[in-house]
Amino acid sequence: MLKIRLKRLGAKKSPAYRIIVIEAMTKREGRPVQELGHYNPKTKIMKLDKVTALDWIKKGAQPTDTVKYLIDNCTDEGTLNYKPKTEKKLSKKAVAKLEAEKAANAKAAEEAKAAKAEEAKTKAAEAATVTEAEVPAEVEVPAETVEAPKAEA
Repeated sequence: MLKIRLKRLGAKKSPAYRIIVIEAMTKREGRPVQELGHYNPKTKIMKLDKVTALDWIKKGAQPTDTVKYLIDNCTDEGTLNYKPKTEKKLSKKAVAKLEAEKAANAKAAEEAKAAKAEEAKTKAAEAATVTEAEVPAEVEVPAETVEAPKAEA
């Protein structure tokens, strides 16, 4: 069974790898069937023959997890699409502080929402109770102006 895996090169604590197709039972630095490219994890530089790698996979070669990741995140030219992490890891104290701030902000927002609802209730109650001064008095019509219906004989 053929594997697509990494062959380690480079000095101690500064690794560099070749991406190779090799028999599964062969040792890590053994003679490969074919070399597909190289990868340096420190500088994030990679060159891979992606078409050939995909052909070997179609033929039945099994890529390791790392090689599968590299193939999936490889451009058509064979370079790595490296996306640096935007999030920083925080200490336990910093995480606890952020959670406390979020809880305080949520509580303040909830109180503001309740205050707005109470204010809306009071405005609605004021609008419903209309004072007597605002109610127009009934219009009185003088009796002289009202004509009685004439009786026809």
